[in-house]
Amino acid sequence: MKSDALNGLANAGWPVLLLGRAGTIVIANPAAVAAFGPAAEPGAALAAVWLAENDAAPAEFLARAERAPAALLPVKLLGAGGVPVSYSACVCTAIDSLEKRFLLQLLPATTEARNAATEAGLAHKQKLDCALQLARTVSLDFNNALTTILGHTSLVLSKMEPSNPWRNSLVEVEKSAARAAEIANDLGAFSRPEKEAKAQQSGNLNQLLQRNAEMFQSTKLDKEVAWSLKFERKLYSARFDEAKMQQALVKIMENAIEALGPRGQITLQTKNIELTQPTQDRNAQLAAGAYVCAEIADTGCGIEPEVLPRIFEPFFTTKRASKHRGLGLAWVYGIVTNHGGGVAVSSQPGGGTSVRVYLPADKKFVKEEVANTADLTGTATILMVDDEDLLLTMGETVLSAYGYKVITANSGQKALDLISRGDRSIDLIITDLVMPNMSGRELVEHVRRLSPGTRILSSSGYVRPSEEQDHTAYLQKPFSSQDLLLKVKQALADGGTSAVD
Repeated sequence: MKSDALNGLANAGWPVLLLGRAGTIVIANPAAVAAFGPAAEPGAALAAVWLAENDAAPAEFLARAERAPAALLPVKLLGAGGVPVSYSACVCTAIDSLEKRFLLQLLPATTEARNAATEAGLAHKQKLDCALQLARTVSLDFNNALTTILGHTSLVLSKMEPSNPWRNSLVEVEKSAARAAEIANDLGAFSRPEKEAKAQQSGNLNQLLQRNAEMFQSTKLDKEVAWSLKFERKLYSARFDEAKMQQALVKIMENAIEALGPRGQITLQTKNIELTQPTQDRNAQLAAGAYVCAEIADTGCGIEPEVLPRIFEPFFTTKRASKHRGLGLAWVYGIVTNHGGGVAVSSQPGGGTSVRVYLPADKKFVKEEVANTADLTGTATILMVDDEDLLLTMGETVLSAYGYKVITANSGQKALDLISRGDRSIDLIITDLVMPNMSGRELVEHVRRLSPGTRILSSSGYVRPSEEQDHTAYLQKPFSSQDLLLKVKQALADGGTSAVD
């Protein structure tokens, strides 16, 4: 195909493209075909080789060039070998077969063009850094506010009689705050400069299932659900992200409850499994090794055989309500497999469904933590340090309600002054890691020099301990009153050390 618009440039040593208004390639010279391969064939879209680093899409780039012609414009395109190539682009309009076209010449990038591209990239990075800093600030403030809400709400619920008419409303407040906490944590993860996966902690799957079951038992449902808990007494320890694994287990339980009729039973069971050779359970392929298995079984309607193979497909759902997007079990599958585990589902129409979650385990038994409110009381003296006064008030209220003596300081320097004076013997320090002027990390280093034997429990909604650090002495924000009390009890019992480098 020949074109008068390309006349004189057909044999140019640089790529030349004749484009339609939307960026569709009408004709390309041999240099363009050599540079971009099949992507330069007539009918192909310039967008196929247009890199996202350019500050506008192809159609907008051409429209700008038409409105405000420039001698050379920096662009970056994907070469035939998959290598990004920088060009200095010259764009002009041309008439071809009575239609307006764009003639795009791609010259080797000049120093000026490269500098312009570098400056544009730096400006873009600065904008992104500002957005990330804003996200980090919002995440930190949001976490502090949610910690206060969750702390007070869970404290009131723990003291409230089950028959209280306002209990269900408070449960809904707690659930909403927990959902908001998930969003805050996702925002914090997005804004964190280091994108490596969060170090997974050794956890107790029995306790996680127990808490989830208690949450559903305290929620008003439109059906009668009988819960049966069959937990392995000496369960192996598995490493998992507790927040993510809770989301996966809650989704499975929600599906189990929804599958029941007016009444039914849900059984939660855990067990240790040791495989001497690779094994397959339905679609879950498991390598040889030790596993913890959590099984959630219901006596509901079951799953049709033709539907069962598709349950993990994203956007596949048999539920008609608009709120169901078909992502629930796909999400569960992603969370579990990201932990190196597997998910198996067996079901019979009318015979219920069983979902088995396998997580790789260490062949050592998890520590059983205190689990009832009677065990959460104490008489120790605790110094709580945080730059958020509302959070200090919440912490003092919760801990005092369970017998602890609480001193508060809203800065690291004030905490050091209290410790240096030695007016009172302090059994445990709870400190936020991110504070202005003196951070929690700096405070910990000072405390280590002043009082090496003092127990320390660190907390944050943004900074996380690394895998080598002592996770038992770290409390993730936002937290409930029970989370705080359990961690305090554990830190005092274990002689907790700081979760700081």
